[in-house]
Amino acid sequence: MTTCLNYIQGQWKESQTGDVKEIYNPTNGTVLGKVQQSSKEDVDEAVAAASEAKRAWRKLSGAARGQYLFKAADILESRIDDIAKTMTEEMGKTLPEAKGETARGVAILRYYAGEGMRKTGDVIPATDSEALMYTTRTPLGTVGIITPWNFPVAIPIWKMAPALIYGNTVVIKPATETAITGTKVVECFYEAGIPEGVINMVTGAGSVVGERIVEHPSIAGITFTGSDKTGKRIGQTALTRGAKYQLEMGGKNPTIVASDADLDKAVAGTVSGAFKSTGQKCTATSRVIVHQDIKDQFVDKLLSAMEEIKIGDGLQEGIWMGPCASEGQMNTVLDYIDIGKKEGAKLIHGGNRLSDGALGQGYFVEPTIFDEVTSNMKIAQEEIFGPVIAIMTFCEIEEAFELANDTDYGLSASIYTEKIGGMLKFVEDVDAGLVRINAETAGVELQAPFGGMKQSSSHSREQGEAAKEFFTSIKTVFVKG
Repeated sequence: MTTCLNYIQGQWKESQTGDVKEIYNPTNGTVLGKVQQSSKEDVDEAVAAASEAKRAWRKLSGAARGQYLFKAADILESRIDDIAKTMTEEMGKTLPEAKGETARGVAILRYYAGEGMRKTGDVIPATDSEALMYTTRTPLGTVGIITPWNFPVAIPIWKMAPALIYGNTVVIKPATETAITGTKVVECFYEAGIPEGVINMVTGAGSVVGERIVEHPSIAGITFTGSDKTGKRIGQTALTRGAKYQLEMGGKNPTIVASDADLDKAVAGTVSGAFKSTGQKCTATSRVIVHQDIKDQFVDKLLSAMEEIKIGDGLQEGIWMGPCASEGQMNTVLDYIDIGKKEGAKLIHGGNRLSDGALGQGYFVEPTIFDEVTSNMKIAQEEIFGPVIAIMTFCEIEEAFELANDTDYGLSASIYTEKIGGMLKFVEDVDAGLVRINAETAGVELQAPFGGMKQSSSHSREQGEAAKEFFTSIKTVFVKG
């Protein structure tokens, strides 16, 4: 049985508390391993190590820092099968999806490794003809990283890689539910020979480890992905002490199906966007807003497509959807299904925990579809983070845009239409940080900025060149001979 250790100052070590927590496989309830339940003192030790290492790390050239990322990428690529299997065992994602996510982590590392050779500033004309004025960028210093369980490879890497390449040191707290996967990711950096103290990992409860990372005076920036409730607390604490913060939070993502949509394409995108990864994506399709003239035809095709979904152990060939990541997450999903029924929405597919045979040992919930949903219902407003969609109808396209915007969230949105005018109006009118046309709501390109509007984000952006804006500060230089 695996017992994960913290990684501090280049060493793997037990928590000062001596406490550990068991990690369970959501497919069958078996124990996979144990993870350290660390203390604030463990965090302090990690921050001290990162603070000590930051000067030497930032003094390296971008190209030299990039070489460590290239090496880590090669090691991660050589371990894709093992890490993907661990991910599937820890949080239930199917093996093909887990392999795809791990491969994406490799690509992210290589992308940011290349950033070490790209420009960091601009020359700006000075009013003094005998002077030189230009900008450069300086790292924040030590960055705290708090990541969720749903993408235990991609999200930690898309935060760590830019932080590192731009000259910061990091202290990361991976989600407890996927700490074994998180440990294997950090091991790739360790094997790549990254200098001691540049990366530090501390596992444990968010109320202890996460809270100390956020409040620590030596951490200059915090980047967080998770629930909006936790994110808001982090933002308030960081603001109080003047730390920079970046929050990526929830979504209630709509797909609009216009009257002229290619229905086969729209159904395929809806099923993929809503039910892959068991709906446990912040960009997952949660609401489907369908034109009334084609709704019956769309629903018939959607129900037919549902019959093709094979549910089970994500390690088995042919399985399309796995379990909820934990018992708690499963219970949350089932609670929302009960709420939908009580609110008067029409349940037309699923809605139950699967309990037959081997599935009864895990946290499996049927893909669930509610029809006749109105915008005032909780299942149309609150993030469920599970395999549940709400179908709504509209008459005019402007009504569809109003329904799409009628939530506190604004992460991603999509539309299926063949009309250029409808596409352009959708792009202009829908309040979402990511808009996709004739494609599912889920799908983030690593080289493009990613982030939400309204309550989905702190209005910053991750990934691509946009990551530079968070992990560095601009310094203006004026030189006169």
